[in-house]
Amino acid sequence: MRISRMIQAVDAHACGEPGRVIVGGVLDLPGDTVFKKMKHIEQHGDGLRKVMLNEPRGYPASNCNLIVAPCHPEADAGYIIMEHTEYPGMSGTNTICVATVLLETGMLAMKEPITEVTLESPAGLIRVRAECSGGKVKSVTFENVPAFVVHVDREIDVPHLGKVTVDVAYGGMFYVLSDAARFGLKLVPEEGAEIVRIGEMIKAAAQEQLPVVHPDQPGFAGITIAVMTAPPLGPDADARNAVVVSTGKLDWDNPATWTGVLDRSPCGTGTCARMVVQHARGELKLNEDFRHESILGTLFTGRLLEEQRVGDYSAFVPSITGQAWITGFANYVVDPDDPFPEGFTVGDIW
Repeated sequence: MRISRMIQAVDAHACGEPGRVIVGGVLDLPGDTVFKKMKHIEQHGDGLRKVMLNEPRGYPASNCNLIVAPCHPEADAGYIIMEHTEYPGMSGTNTICVATVLLETGMLAMKEPITEVTLESPAGLIRVRAECSGGKVKSVTFENVPAFVVHVDREIDVPHLGKVTVDVAYGGMFYVLSDAARFGLKLVPEEGAEIVRIGEMIKAAAQEQLPVVHPDQPGFAGITIAVMTAPPLGPDADARNAVVVSTGKLDWDNPATWTGVLDRSPCGTGTCARMVVQHARGELKLNEDFRHESILGTLFTGRLLEEQRVGDYSAFVPSITGQAWITGFANYVVDPDDPFPEGFTVGDIW
């Protein structure tokens, strides 16, 4: 067999959301921060993202993480998050998958019953506390970068939908949040196609009408994710959500592009954004548990730990607790004669 590239990866999922972790086959990247390493691969090595996330090696709901050497002296490892249309600064499900893979494969030493490690994401340092037993990571709790609210109850005009009231908050990415009841949705799996259609339209309109830039990290700008919110379906949760991730660029004149893919988990950074909006409304106190339910019914538990300032915004350090499970170990290869060396997308599911 002839190969032009081999990549070693561990596949995992966090409460339903897949998070592939690349552990070999990629040399370290230039840059004195993980953010700069991320920008380097985005500008000079984006083929890796395409190879791992496009078909036939990936699919629309997949995510990928590249383990890199940390730059900050306090960090034990660094990681770069890759999604279909962006390189997020931070992702909760991917952080949980990365921490689980690093510990369960021995890349970082596991200590039972508690292992504490510090990871360097492009958005900053992430403190991780993992509960471990019998060589297994039973839960991961991480402290995220500060989250803050940009807009509450802003009305925007959404073509084909009319006026929609939204909130905008940063939880590691910029999110636009809207009430699912406005569209008669309960956020159940059977509504998936309608949720992504409406969510993508709201996100595109919010991008145009509510521009945002992180005051301390101007490299993070623009609303990239839509969240639809609803009451929980059972007594074990405080709220329910569905997070819509883009798989392409929306064209208002082409309804075939009004689509994306649902985050299968409760979404870590989306939960952080939801919590700061709840706090701004007086509906969530500091150090109060917030049990967030996904479209699958899986749960993350979040908390707002302390208040800080980010530019002119009141910001809060959130924590998220969830669990990941390893699903496979693989060597992904590219044959030099493969007609699709960076994969492909097809309009039936993309």
